Amino acid sequence: MQHPSDVSDDRSLRLPPHGSTTTAEDLRVRLVLAADFDGEMAIDASEVESVGQAVLQLLVAARAEAERAGQTFRIDHPSQAFVDRVNACRLGDAIGISAEEDIIQ
Repeated sequence: MQHPSDVSDDRSLRLPPHGSTTTAEDLRVRLVLAADFDGEMAIDASEVESVGQAVLQLLVAARAEAERAGQTFRIDHPSQAFVDRVNACRLGDAIGISAEEDIIQ
């Protein structure tokens, strides 16, 4: 079940601290719902401690779909753990993070 803090009024989604195959289905549903609106899709990655392949695949697909639909897709406040995992998988461009200045200090 979706926690009220997972989606705010501005449609930003908050990634869980531990994104795994188990949490990916809930994230997929939330991404689909967010994609139904015009405008911007913002993903808050500030609390991520670990992120698995299934979640990364969803983020890559969501960004590609947002671009096809003319929507803005962004990752906000990526934690160091999130950035490290994305870079280790060489997915920075596909997910939309590339600069260390976006990392929470």
